[in-house]
Amino acid sequence: MASLSRALRGMAATCPRRSPAPGRGLRPLVSGAGPTSEKSVPYQRTLKEVQDASAAARGPSQPLPGTASVVVIGGGSLGCQTLYHLAKLGVSGAVLLERERLTSGTTWHTAGLLWQLRPSDMEVELLAHTRQVVSRELEEETGLHTGWIQNGGLFIASSRQRLDEYKRLMSLGKVYGIESHVLSPGETKALYPLMNVEDLYGTLYVPHDGTMDPAGTCTSLARAATARGAQVIENCPVTGIRVRTDDFGVQRVAAVETEHGSIQTPCVVNCAGVWARAVGRMAGVKVPLVAMRHAYIVTERIEGIQNMPNVRDHDASVYLRLQGDALSVGGYETNPIFWEEVSDDFAFGLFDLDWDVFTQHIEGAINRVPVLEKIGIKSTVCGPESFTPDHKPLMGEAPELRGFFLGCGFNSAGMMLGGGCGQQLAYWIVHGRPEKDMHGYDIRRFHRSLTDHSRWIRERSHEAYAKNYSVVFPHDEPLAGRNMRTGPLHEELLARGCVFQEQHGWERPGWFSAQGPAPVLPYDYCGAYGRRTHEDYTYGRLLGQEYTFSFPPHHDVIKKECLACRGAAAVFDMSYFGKFFLVGPDAGKAADWLFSADVSRPPGSTVYTCMLNHRGGTESDLTVSRLAPGPEASPLAPAFEGDGYYLAVGGAAAQHSWSHIRTVLQDRRFRCQLIDRSEDLGLVSVQGPASRAILQEVLEADLSDDAFPFSTHKLVRAAGHLVRAVRLSFVGELGWELHAPRPSCLPVYQALMTAGAKHGLVNAGYRAIDSLSIEKGYRHWHADLRADDSPLEAGLAFTCKLKSSVPFLGREALEKQRAEGLRRRLVGFTMDEKVPMFGLEAIWRNGQVVGHVRRADFGFTINKTLAYGYIRDPSGGPVSLDFVKSGDYTLERMGVTYAAHAHLKSPFDPDNKRVKGVY
Repeated sequence: MASLSRALRGMAATCPRRSPAPGRGLRPLVSGAGPTSEKSVPYQRTLKEVQDASAAARGPSQPLPGTASVVVIGGGSLGCQTLYHLAKLGVSGAVLLERERLTSGTTWHTAGLLWQLRPSDMEVELLAHTRQVVSRELEEETGLHTGWIQNGGLFIASSRQRLDEYKRLMSLGKVYGIESHVLSPGETKALYPLMNVEDLYGTLYVPHDGTMDPAGTCTSLARAATARGAQVIENCPVTGIRVRTDDFGVQRVAAVETEHGSIQTPCVVNCAGVWARAVGRMAGVKVPLVAMRHAYIVTERIEGIQNMPNVRDHDASVYLRLQGDALSVGGYETNPIFWEEVSDDFAFGLFDLDWDVFTQHIEGAINRVPVLEKIGIKSTVCGPESFTPDHKPLMGEAPELRGFFLGCGFNSAGMMLGGGCGQQLAYWIVHGRPEKDMHGYDIRRFHRSLTDHSRWIRERSHEAYAKNYSVVFPHDEPLAGRNMRTGPLHEELLARGCVFQEQHGWERPGWFSAQGPAPVLPYDYCGAYGRRTHEDYTYGRLLGQEYTFSFPPHHDVIKKECLACRGAAAVFDMSYFGKFFLVGPDAGKAADWLFSADVSRPPGSTVYTCMLNHRGGTESDLTVSRLAPGPEASPLAPAFEGDGYYLAVGGAAAQHSWSHIRTVLQDRRFRCQLIDRSEDLGLVSVQGPASRAILQEVLEADLSDDAFPFSTHKLVRAAGHLVRAVRLSFVGELGWELHAPRPSCLPVYQALMTAGAKHGLVNAGYRAIDSLSIEKGYRHWHADLRADDSPLEAGLAFTCKLKSSVPFLGREALEKQRAEGLRRRLVGFTMDEKVPMFGLEAIWRNGQVVGHVRRADFGFTINKTLAYGYIRDPSGGPVSLDFVKSGDYTLERMGVTYAAHAHLKSPFDPDNKRVKGVY
C-alpha cells in the first residue's frame, strides 16, 4: 500500500515541483499521477446495495400515497433531519422521496465532523442542536446508535491573527456554555504527542466536539420519523413538480410527479444536494449552487493515534479526522474540480482522486503530524458536494413559488448543520418562518438578478470554497463576482478614490482613499485553471491591509470622514437602497397591516418604521413616505388613485423586504401593486451642520424648519433636475436625502460638490456610516436588529402603534411580550480603554455572562469604542431598566475583559437636537 511520502514523490516525478494552485489548468485524471489505492469510504456500514439488472424494475420501496402534507425530496442528512423534525412538530402525512437509497448522493461519503464553535451566534446554536440530536435524542428514541464519538476538536494557529480568531471563538463559547481552552504549544504537544508544534502560536481545544456516522445517523432519523407517522420511500426518482396558479394569480406547488405516480401536495422541500438545481428547474425555481469534487484520503493504522482529537489546521487548509486507529485527511484547495455535468444516475459513487490537486493537503498533514510520512494510504474518497456563492446553505421558501422550500447547498457541512437546520426548516414550513434568525441562510439574501447568473455563481462559489479556512476578518470583501450592480455615481466616485464594498450584488462606497482609484478587477481564480494572478492590484492591497483584529490602518481615514460629517458636511451615495412603490385600492390597508408605525399621515410625511413577523420579530426597518395620488406617471412616482407609499430600505435587506411584503400581500389578498424602482433611482444624501447651507444653493426650495420640517418629503428641483428630497438622517445630523432618476444623479452630485467646496463638504462611505450611526444609537438591521428581535427589546417601541387600536402584523406578540416583561433587552456600552471590538464579545454583569455583543465600532466624536448587545437575567426573569442600570459590566475580547459603562440612551446627542438643526 502506498505511503503519503510516496504520493509526494510520485507527484515530483510526474510534474514540476510547484504550488498546486497558480497557473494550473483542469486536466484529465491520470492514475499514474499518484499511488493506487482503494476507492471506499472509511465506514464499517453504509446503506449501499449491490444493484442488479432488475433494480430499476424493483420500483419504490413502498406504495406512493395519493396526497401528502409535505414532500421532502432527497434522503441525505438534510432530508432525513427535516422529515424527523416535521414529525416531531406533529405534521402528519409527510413523505420523503429518495431516488435511490438513503445517503446515496453525497451524505454517504461525508467525513461527519462536528465542530461546536463558529464565528456566528446563530451557527453555534444550530450546531448545538445537531449535537443534542445525534449524541442523545435519537438513541433515546430509537435505541439505534448514530455513531457519535466525542473525541474533541483541536484548531491549529500558525499565526498571531489566527490565534486571535480562536480567542474570539472562545469568548463566544462562554456565552453558550461551550467548554474550550486556548493551549500553548507545549500543552498541545502533551495532548497530542504525535503533533509537530514547533511552528505554532497555540491551539483552541474543544473537548466536546466529535464525529457522527452518516448511515447510523440517517437510519436513526428515518426510524424516528416513521415511528411518528412519516413515510420514507426509496427507489423513487422525482420527474417533475406540478404548479398551479390560484385565483389571486399566485403560483403554488400542486403535486410531485414520479415514474410511479404523482403525489398531490401543497409543499415541497428540495433537499437534493448537488441535484437541487435540477429539482429547482422542474418547478421554475433558481437554485444558486455548483457541484465540485471534494476529497479526503484514509491512512493505514497509526500507532498512538487512538483517542486523539480531530484537527483543523486552517492555515494549512487541512483537517485530520480520527478514524479508529487511523486518520482521514482532507482540505480545501484553490483549484477544486467542478463537476460540470451532474449525472442523474450517480449513486454511492466516487471519482478517481486527482493527486495533482490533492497533494498540497498531504504536505500540510505531514508537516502537522510527521509520522504520516511513513504511513500507508488505505483508501481515497473523492465525491461530489454542493457549494454556494457565500459558503452558506440555501434555505427557506423560494420567492418564485409558494410552497417550494430549499434545504440544500450545505458546502460539506450537511451533517454538522443538519440537526439545527432541519429543525428550523421544519418550523419554517409549519409556522411560516423559523424560530431563529436564519437570514444568513435564507435564499432571499440573494437578489433575484443573481440567483441564475452563472458567472457570478461560479466565481463566488469558487472563492468561498478556496477561502473556507481563511481567517474571518471584520472588514473582508469578496474579490469574485464584483461589479454586478453599480450605481449612477460609480465611475465618478471611483475616480475620486472610492474603495467599494459589495452588498447584495451592489458596489457601494466603503471609504475614500487619497491614493487614487482602486478599481475592482475581474476575478483571477487565485491563479488557478491557467489564469494569471493580478499583479500590483491596488484594491487587493488595500483590502489585505484591513486583515486585522486591531484598529485597521485606514482607521484615521474613516475618522476624517466622520468628523467632517459632524463638523461640516458629508455626502453619501446610498443608491444601493431598495426603492419600492406600494400603490393600489388596498394600499392603505396593506400599509396599516405591514408597518408597525402609523403611516396613515398626510401626503408629504415620512415615517421610520419596522415590519414584523407574527412572532413580533423585526423583518426589516425602513422609511415610508406617503404620496399624493396623481394620473401622470413619472420616474419619481407611478400613476395611481387612492393611497400610495414610497419605501426606502437598506440595500442588503432589499430582496428580503421585497419578498416579505409580497408574501404578506398574497396571504392577506390585498389588491395593490409593489413596484421595484431600485435600479432606476439613485439616492444621494448630504448630512451635517452645513448641509442646509449647501443644499439651499442647489435646491429650488425653502429648507427652513417651518417650510421643510424633519420627517417630510417634497418634489423639488436640484440643479434643474426633479428629485424627491426627504429630510431624514441616518447619522444623527441635520440632513436631506435626494432620490433622483438615475440620469440626474451625476449632475446633481456635481452641483452639490461645487456648492459644498467652501463649506468643507467631503465624500464619505459606509464605514463612516457604521461609526456615525452606532455613535447615535441607530440600529442596523441584521446586526443589532434581526428577525428574532422585537422592537420592544431593541428599544424601538416608538415605532409601534400600540397606543392605537389599529391591528398590524406582530401586534399580538408585542402585547404579550409587554404584559409579561422583556426577557432580554438591547443595551449600549462604552469603554474608557481604546480597544477595537467587532461583535461576538461576551458581556459580563456582576461576574456572570448575560449575553454577547451584536455590533461594535469606534465612535470618533466621543472618542470611545461602542458596543451593543442583548442581555438576559441569568435567573430567567424579565430584564427591567433597574436590572440594566444596577449591574457592573465588563466585555470580554479575546479572553481579556474590559470595564464597560451601560447606556439605555445614546451617549451622543441624547436629546436629538442635531437632527432638528439645533447646534
